[in-house]
Amino acid sequence: MSLTTPKSMRLHIGIFGRRNVGKSSILNALCGQNISIVSPHAGTTTDPVEKPMELLPLGPVVFIDTAGIDDSGALGELRNRKTRSCLDRVDLGVIITCDGVWGGFEQQLAAELSARDVPLIAVHNKQDLYGQSVRLEGLPAGIPLVFSSALEAHGIDALRAALIEHAPEGCFETACIAADLIAPGHTAVLVVPIDREAPRGRLILPQVQTIRDLLDNGRCALVVREHELAQALDLLKQPPELIITDSQAFEQVAALAPPHSMLTGFSILFARYKADLATLVQGTRAIDKLQDGDRVLIAESCTHHPIEDDIGRVKIPRWLERYSGATLSFTTAAGYDFPDDLGEYRLVIHCGACMHTRKAMLRRLEKCRQAGVPVTNYGLAIAKCLGVLERSLEPFPDVRELCRGS
Repeated sequence: MSLTTPKSMRLHIGIFGRRNVGKSSILNALCGQNISIVSPHAGTTTDPVEKPMELLPLGPVVFIDTAGIDDSGALGELRNRKTRSCLDRVDLGVIITCDGVWGGFEQQLAAELSARDVPLIAVHNKQDLYGQSVRLEGLPAGIPLVFSSALEAHGIDALRAALIEHAPEGCFETACIAADLIAPGHTAVLVVPIDREAPRGRLILPQVQTIRDLLDNGRCALVVREHELAQALDLLKQPPELIITDSQAFEQVAALAPPHSMLTGFSILFARYKADLATLVQGTRAIDKLQDGDRVLIAESCTHHPIEDDIGRVKIPRWLERYSGATLSFTTAAGYDFPDDLGEYRLVIHCGACMHTRKAMLRRLEKCRQAGVPVTNYGLAIAKCLGVLERSLEPFPDVRELCRGS
């Protein structure tokens, strides 16, 4: 992997602590660059700062420098909320202190990371001012401790070594997106509409990653637009084992797909790759129970300028209301924004989450479970509304039955 590796496929390392303990200085020292603004005034960092880099021999990572969690006042509360939102998407946590005390703020952060099964490293910074202690007062046994001075670049190599040692096991082992669904040397046809939502001159990330997954694993990938599918099928000597389509073309593609070719969608593949397919399939049952006035949350992992016929803001609401016969209320959350209180919603529909890590997506699913709110994703919801859900789950017989029942 290189610096071009998407952020969603990188190990996310969060740097946490009180204000003015040297979080930004530590990040700058680790990266060898002035990534974050450093100042003796507490509260300089206001929003999380992300820096993708290679941490060899570990691999591609993203460092997240956060605001101090001991800030007060209305603005401080907003900063704290931004910082705590990072807890859901980090794979490895670093808590920095500098005064020899592991106090209430550090204990709370450590507890929140532990609740998310995130390994933790403690750093006692500013050794040039405070000197080296045997250990931090109050630091629980078992948490690795590094002494550092970002100003003098002391302890930075030790911190790098600790990050490598305590990174989650198998953090760079990536599951297949689609290659495991067909035999080596066989063909998958990918149906990729080129419409107003397609970036000019390139494909969207899930399509690119799926093509690369197939090629990396010795499968053939034939890429066509939806109106070229019939011609492509005629040219093949035998039907393809698998057809993968953009969800918006499900109806058209399902009508043309040979009966012995498995059919699914990019978004459904990412429901398995980035989240938990079984949970999201079960969530589609809630679509049959929607009633007038029910609130539906549409969650997107990226931020983009909505177009006239936007899939999340226009098309999915239209399909849902047409299928359910109900007048529904829709709310959209984009990027890292995700409501803390989900109790007002009858259903959450998430995008394929190509911009989020698997850990971040699983955390969102857990929040939905705790709130008792069903959750599904774009591809599954569209397939349900268009009457092709079971057909689209043919590659996944272990979860196909879950879309039935009450």
